[in-house]
Amino acid sequence: MMLDRLERQVTECRRCPRLVEWREQVAVVKRAAFRNEVYWGKPVPGFGDPDARLLIVGLAPAAHGANRTGRMFTGDRSGDWLYRALFKEGVASRPESISVDDGMRLAGAFVSAIVRCAPPGNKPTTEERTACRPWLEQEMEILPDLRVVLALGGLAFDQVLRILSGRQVELPRPRPRFGHGVVVDLRPAGPIVIGSYHPSQQNTFTGRLTEEMLDDVIGRAARLAGVP
Repeated sequence: MMLDRLERQVTECRRCPRLVEWREQVAVVKRAAFRNEVYWGKPVPGFGDPDARLLIVGLAPAAHGANRTGRMFTGDRSGDWLYRALFKEGVASRPESISVDDGMRLAGAFVSAIVRCAPPGNKPTTEERTACRPWLEQEMEILPDLRVVLALGGLAFDQVLRILSGRQVELPRPRPRFGHGVVVDLRPAGPIVIGSYHPSQQNTFTGRLTEEMLDDVIGRAARLAGVP
C-alpha cells in the first residue's frame, strides 16, 4: 500500500518545468512507429516486487520507451537487454517487457531510476536529479528487505551512494568510484552496491557493454541478494 501511494505521488509530480514540457511534447509529437499509440507522458514510477531484495536503478525514462509505455525500461533496446538478462536469472517472468499490461512479474527485484521524467537528449540537469532524488529515497526506505542495489551508469551509482550517505551509512574512504562490476559492501548498515555500465545503445552498439557482461553482473547481484 505504501508503494501504491508513492506511485500515485510520483505520477502527479510537476516539479521540473523543463521536463514536464518535454515529456508532454513527446507524448503529442510521437515517433512515427508509435503514431497510433497513446503515450504515457507522465513521470514513471518504479516497478517490481514490493518485497524486493534487489533494486536496479537506471538514469531516466526513454522518450519513446518508458515515457510511452509507463513502465521503467519498457519499449526500448535498453529494456530489451535488461529484462532478457533478468529472465535468464529467473527474476523476470518473461524475457521482454512490452507494456504495463503484458503480465510481466519480477520475483525479488524492483526496477527504478534516479529521474522519473524523460529528459531532452537523455540528459537531466543536476537540479533535476536533485529534485527527483526524494522519490528514490522513499522507495529505498519502503523496500524492507533490500540487500543489493545494482546501479546502471555512473550517475545512478553516485546518486545511490549519496542517498545512503544521507541516511548515515558510512562510505569507504576514498569515496568509491564508478566502474563496471565495482562492488561496495556497506553491510550491516546498508546494502551492497554494484556498478554496471548502462545498457544504452551508446554502450551496447560500441561493445563497451556486451550481453555476457550484463548477464554476469546481474547474475552476481541476484546471487548476493538471494533472488529469485
